[in-house]
Amino acid sequence: MREWFQFPLKEGITSKQAHCDLPEGSYERECGRDGFFGPASHMYHKNMPTGWTNWEGDLKPRALDTNQLNHDGICPWEATLLLSNSDVKIRSWKTQHSMDHLVRNGDGDELLFIHNGKGELFCDYGHLSFRDGDYIVLPRSTSWRLEAKEPVEMLLIEASNSGYMMSDKGIVGQHAIYDPAVLEHAQINDTFKAQQNQNQEWKIKLKARNQLNTITYPYNPLDAIGWKGNLTVFKLNWRDIRPLMSHRYHLPPSAHTTFVTNGFVVCTFVPRPIESDPGALKVPFFHNNDDYDEVLFYHRGDFFSRDNIDQGMMTFHPCGFPHGPHPKAFAAGAKNTRKETDEVAVMIDTRNPLNLAELPEGVENQNYVSSWLAKPDSNTQQNNK
Repeated sequence: MREWFQFPLKEGITSKQAHCDLPEGSYERECGRDGFFGPASHMYHKNMPTGWTNWEGDLKPRALDTNQLNHDGICPWEATLLLSNSDVKIRSWKTQHSMDHLVRNGDGDELLFIHNGKGELFCDYGHLSFRDGDYIVLPRSTSWRLEAKEPVEMLLIEASNSGYMMSDKGIVGQHAIYDPAVLEHAQINDTFKAQQNQNQEWKIKLKARNQLNTITYPYNPLDAIGWKGNLTVFKLNWRDIRPLMSHRYHLPPSAHTTFVTNGFVVCTFVPRPIESDPGALKVPFFHNNDDYDEVLFYHRGDFFSRDNIDQGMMTFHPCGFPHGPHPKAFAAGAKNTRKETDEVAVMIDTRNPLNLAELPEGVENQNYVSSWLAKPDSNTQQNNK
């Protein structure tokens, strides 16, 4: 058994409690380990921790615009790779078509996040209707296809080293954040039975060991008449997530964890009331997440911690440097003019460093690293007193 050294100390001028009642004219920065679960210290600076004036090198914050990806494919394996490591592959896929074949991922479990569109998904376990905002969990080696009822845009998040598991809800109990009863599983219903046939050739495109294999059947392999057990395809929509919040304390991103794997976590930020206590921080705190790379995909709404970030965009912050809200967002939070957030975003935090794929010209905003350069006005100090 191993444990971090724990010895809370105090030097100089500090707040009494993290994220609350900051010293006059100071900016708080959290230095933490193990993705907000390990030991942490809070530093209080005279200047914004993101106040750099120049950046040389590739380990910098990046912003991608998936709206600039125009590829329209009929197969998920044609999806555009965005970021990857040995634990996860993050792809973007757009299609207007109904698939005329099945796919199967032998390399990992898939989590589909439906950014836009709706349709029907058919798999070994049965049938599911889907819409924008759905997460769909597909266990490794599940055969599936979809029928698009309108153009579909999605993220495909492949977990290579484990399946998708539920986060530990701790003292708030199993029904907090989302009640497991809201999960909808694939069903062997009339819609599923109607697509079965015995005399039509079907192909399965199996991705395994990063190679493509094509398996041909003289019938539709989605021919199950029944199943039982606790492994299946299921979906969760962000609209069924009821976030944890505190009116007196800004909770860390880990409080919004939706799925856990051995190498990364997936969190969901949904609309919630903003902290109302006069001394509580109202925006995400500046922090070093020194063990995890952080990815945010912006799905819907007005993203209050970011400036000039729109729906369908993605930010990537490698570990090892401080980051936090943009100056305009920081100013709005300090003035406390908003009562609630209006944003839906998917966050992927990876324990191992991510690699940025080669992307078409125009997808990456090359100036994103400079977006913190704007100076806050004199009323934006992080004291909220």
